[in-house]
Amino acid sequence: MVVRRMTPGSAHYVKKESESMALLLAPMEGLTDFHMRDVLTRLGYYDWCVTEFIRVTDRVHPARVFFHACPELHAGGCTAAGTPVHVQLLGSDAAMLAANAARAVELGALAIDLNFGCPAKTVNNHGGGAVLLDTPETVHAIVRAVRAAVPADVPVSAKMRLGVRDRSRMIENAQGIEAAGAQWLTVHARTKEDGYRPPAHWEAIAEIRSRVCLQVIANGEVWTPEDAARCREVSGCDDLMLGRGAVTRPDLVNRIRGPAAQLSWAEMLQAQRAFLDHMEAARRVGTLPSPGDADQEPARWTERGAIGRYKQWLGMLTRGYAEAVPLFDQVKRLKTLTGIRQLLDGA
Repeated sequence: MVVRRMTPGSAHYVKKESESMALLLAPMEGLTDFHMRDVLTRLGYYDWCVTEFIRVTDRVHPARVFFHACPELHAGGCTAAGTPVHVQLLGSDAAMLAANAARAVELGALAIDLNFGCPAKTVNNHGGGAVLLDTPETVHAIVRAVRAAVPADVPVSAKMRLGVRDRSRMIENAQGIEAAGAQWLTVHARTKEDGYRPPAHWEAIAEIRSRVCLQVIANGEVWTPEDAARCREVSGCDDLMLGRGAVTRPDLVNRIRGPAAQLSWAEMLQAQRAFLDHMEAARRVGTLPSPGDADQEPARWTERGAIGRYKQWLGMLTRGYAEAVPLFDQVKRLKTLTGIRQLLDGA
C-alpha cells in the first residue's frame, strides 16, 4: 500500500497499489502556477500535475525560463507534497520544441507534455495551441520530433481539443499523436470555438478512445464526484484530468477517489493562509538552487500580483463554498496583504 500524507488532517487519503484510476491536475494558464500546485497537491492526492505552458518560438530558452514555470525542478520535479510535475511546451516549430524539450529534461523535467488545446486568440494567432489541430501533419511532426529528442524513459504526452471549429479531424489528430510515439493523450472535450461553454462532449472522447490504443485521459466539466462518474461512463476513460473544478473544490480529487471527508471552511481558511505564505516565501528566498548562476533567477513577485492571485482563487471558491461569498465581498476592496491576513485571522 502506498500512503500519501496531506494536510489538513481530515483530507488524508490512502491510495492502494491496486487503484487503477489516475487523477491529474490540469495546466491552466494564470491559475495552476507553482503556488496553486503547491496548495492543491497538499490538500488532495494527484498522480501528477502539469505546468502552465512554456511558449517556444525560435530559440532554446535559458534555464531561468524553465525554472520560472516549474520551480519544482529544484526539488526533483515534484511539489512539496511529492506530486510529480510535468513540463508543458507550446509552439509550432517542431525542431525548436524538440530542442527545448531536451533542455527541460536536462534541467530535471520528469515528462514533457505538448499543448494542442489552448483556445486563446493571442496564442492561436501566433500558430500555437488548438489552432494546430487544423494541420494534423504538424501535430504529428511536433510529437515525433520531441519524442526523438528526449530519452526513451522520459514520457512524452499531448493535450488536445476536439478540433478548431468542428470534430472533422479529431481522429486524424489522435492517431497522428499515437503514431508519433506519445505515451498518452489528454482530450479536452470541446472544440476551440466552444471555448469553455458547457457542455463537454465526453461521447467524442469515447470515439477517439475506440480508434487508438494509447492511454486516453478525459478532461472537461468535472465539477463533482457525480460528474466524474458520468464522464468515466460516457467517455470510457478510467483516467481524468481535473481543471477548474479542482480549484473551486480542492477536496474534489479525494472525493472522486472514494469516500472522503469534505474540507471544512475552517480548513479552507487555513489553506488560503498557506497560499499567501507560499507566495511570500517565494519572494523572500527565490528559486535559485546555487548562488552565482546567471541563467537562473527567482520568479518575479509583487504584492499587487500576489493579491490578484489570491482574489482570483477566492472568487472561484465562491462557487464551492457559501462562506467564501461574504469574505470575497470584503477582500475585493483590500489592497494590502496585511489587510487580507488580518481579515482571514478574524474569519
